[in-house]
Amino acid sequence: MKRSTVFARCIGIAASSFILCVLSTGPASAQMKKVTISQAFQSLLYLPLYIGIDNGLFAKQGLDVVKETAGAPSAALAAVISGSAQFSLHGPEWPAIAASKGAPVQIVANCVNGAAVWIATTPDYRFTSVKDLKGETVVTGQMPTTSTSLFFKLLKENGMDPEKDVKTLQVPLGTEIGAFIAGQAKVAVLYEPNLDQAVAKGMKVVLGFPKLYGPYAFSAITTRTDTDPDTTQRFVNGLEAALRSIRTDPAGAIAIAKKEFPTLDASVVEAAVKRMIEDNVYPPSVDITPAALKVSMDTQIALGNLAAQPVYDKFIATTYIKKALDTK
Repeated sequence: MKRSTVFARCIGIAASSFILCVLSTGPASAQMKKVTISQAFQSLLYLPLYIGIDNGLFAKQGLDVVKETAGAPSAALAAVISGSAQFSLHGPEWPAIAASKGAPVQIVANCVNGAAVWIATTPDYRFTSVKDLKGETVVTGQMPTTSTSLFFKLLKENGMDPEKDVKTLQVPLGTEIGAFIAGQAKVAVLYEPNLDQAVAKGMKVVLGFPKLYGPYAFSAITTRTDTDPDTTQRFVNGLEAALRSIRTDPAGAIAIAKKEFPTLDASVVEAAVKRMIEDNVYPPSVDITPAALKVSMDTQIALGNLAAQPVYDKFIATTYIKKALDTK
């Protein structure tokens, strides 16, 4: 089955469910308003969300934010479309495809604005350019996932055929490190914290997509177009405060990351968060520029997962973003 077909079927489940479901929002509490956000995974990439919750930044906006983990981007999006969650967090390609099929969804805030994927190799591997990977076995996440999508895009940009010039060993997300360390390949395409887990084992980082592509809408906050505007604005304001705090208090951000991932080696967590701050994976604000959205969607168009670029002004709810940027 083609990758685009698999992708379309996954998103189709979420996109079609809105026809049968209507968002139900009860009357707002005079004090705290309870809202639910469905995240695709528990991930270091989503640290801004955890900072907003753990540091009480959403609470300052009058929101009691409950975090649920869906286990997949399509499931997280489906929770929003059905109304069981007010917000979801995952790649923007999922709501883009859902919206193209008629789902009433929009993006209201940025959360991850760098292509948070890196290529690592064994310490003895000679890497001078992408073309050195020809004929190699490369560990990657199972499609559809952004890390593998970006890797395929990179190969094509360097005149290589992802199907013929390399052999990808696609494994479930989060398990790439196991196959890599076990010696099943000398090259791996990794997210954090797998990357710094590999570095701790002596592997080396040879290419970083964040610096290669610059601003890249990687993960964002999705909601229905009919979600209560006041609730949405409060949420975006809280996330804006969280993103600012990463720059002003990186040590505090690392402390929350260690709290959220207690089973990971603390030194790995610290190294991963520092890397993502330095590589501008965590954006300075909730803003999503047209250019950042375009380069992200171009990846999906190139792979046949998306037919065309979404209309920026219709897909990105900039009103919420602008008001959040004006907060003190």
